[in-house]
Amino acid sequence: MKARLMEDMKQAMKAKDKLKVDTIRMVNAAIKNVEINEKRELSEEDVISVVAKEIKLRRDAMVEYKKAERPDEVEKLEREIEILLVYMPEQLSEEQVREIVKEVVQQTGAQGPKDMGKVMGALMPKVKGKADGKLVSNIVKELLG
Repeated sequence: MKARLMEDMKQAMKAKDKLKVDTIRMVNAAIKNVEINEKRELSEEDVISVVAKEIKLRRDAMVEYKKAERPDEVEKLEREIEILLVYMPEQLSEEQVREIVKEVVQQTGAQGPKDMGKVMGALMPKVKGKADGKLVSNIVKELLG
């Protein structure tokens, strides 16, 4: 994954795609920061987690820019998210997430909202990087509520 990021950055530099170069540089810096802080080389799964975190940060910032009526910044963040989504595993549809949640609820024997932590704990390893955490949380609340 890291090699692919570097190769894509080189291609973007040759194509003079400034936004793509900047976005990949930010992700590479985030990966490097985690490696330095944890004093280890990140695995493929760890790199995917960093990319997912970067996407989440941009989605959160988009909400704020929309409130501030800054369509130029919203558009830039949307394009950055599109660039980053290429590095994520194929995303599960809402229906697929719903099926996985139903299975986990049955497996854990969850009865109501008080069991949400137990369900999320068993569920997240199955959907990590493949589904938006907010979507997963909303579906769990809906099914347990």
